[in-house]
Amino acid sequence: MDTLFFWCALIGGTVLVCQFVMTLIGLGDGHPDFDAGGAIHLDTPDVSGGVGHADSAGHPSIHDSTWFFGVITFRTLVAAVTFFGLAGMWALEREVQPFGVLFIASGAGVAAMFGVYYVMRSLTKLDSEGTLRIERAVGKPGTVYLPVPASSSGAGKIHLKLQNQLIELQAMTPHDRLPVGATVVVTGVIGPDTVEVALPSPAEITAHA
Repeated sequence: MDTLFFWCALIGGTVLVCQFVMTLIGLGDGHPDFDAGGAIHLDTPDVSGGVGHADSAGHPSIHDSTWFFGVITFRTLVAAVTFFGLAGMWALEREVQPFGVLFIASGAGVAAMFGVYYVMRSLTKLDSEGTLRIERAVGKPGTVYLPVPASSSGAGKIHLKLQNQLIELQAMTPHDRLPVGATVVVTGVIGPDTVEVALPSPAEITAHA
């Protein structure tokens, strides 16, 4: 048993260190079978015959059969094997009974697997939230920073708050010229950094007051 724990700790630890080094040098996210969190993509249907889904709070549904497969990834398995071996060796050194050794090693492996899963999930969520999506600007108010020419004849610039950040976007309008300081509302997306704007309606002014 001590040999099993030794090899689990050695092989798992080596792979874990290699993963960490590859991530630092930017080579850790290129495997075609895994996403940024190392998850295996499986479109397994739930027991009701449909694809599993999350509830309104964003947590996996009880019937979401893909959730467990989402936990079992290459990264989480490596962590589980590593800590299974380390915890087993630790328990053997303290002369724990065989059943207790297996219990401690297995518990440490499962805890490491779920721990890595939730850490990677949190990092992926932060990365997603940190990526600005210009389509979310539609309907939001902004302030003209550089005059916006009339009849979409050119682009001005506006400032607006998007995803808790104050950003600058190019703006065009099919209507009259918009002067500096005018409050506008984004009505559409023209390009990756260009939006269409218009003066807000009375209802929109009241809503944002």
